[in-house]
Amino acid sequence: METQQLHRGRLIDHIQLVVKDLSASRTFYTAVFDTLKVPLGGEGEDYFWYDELFVSTADSQAAQGKLTGRHHLAFQAADRAMVDAFYRSALQAGGKDNGAPGERPYHPGYYAAFVLDPDGNNIEAVFHGAATRSAPSVQITF
Repeated sequence: METQQLHRGRLIDHIQLVVKDLSASRTFYTAVFDTLKVPLGGEGEDYFWYDELFVSTADSQAAQGKLTGRHHLAFQAADRAMVDAFYRSALQAGGKDNGAPGERPYHPGYYAAFVLDPDGNNIEAVFHGAATRSAPSVQITF
């Protein structure tokens, strides 16, 4: 895996999910990230990645033969419509409902939806409300 460019400056540097069925996970995450407009970073025989999320089989070199277990990942959405679209596309791609789109009590304007991916990980898309960013991310080129 040869990465030439990274985007950093958000809370998470990277996450790796080690999954039982790479094909089912690829279908699920392709649908989710197409909806969230996050491009595929790369892929190989036993892995693929989008931005800071790496997904691999237990046989991949980085996984050391172990599944990761259940996690909660929250992805940023540009608006409420994108959260709604995330929920629909995730369900159509094999996800299971874990909380339909709607406002949550975490802070005013917190609008999110939750689905379980093929391995039972709790995947969220969230729009925090209108805000101004200084930049979408920091770009690092090697």
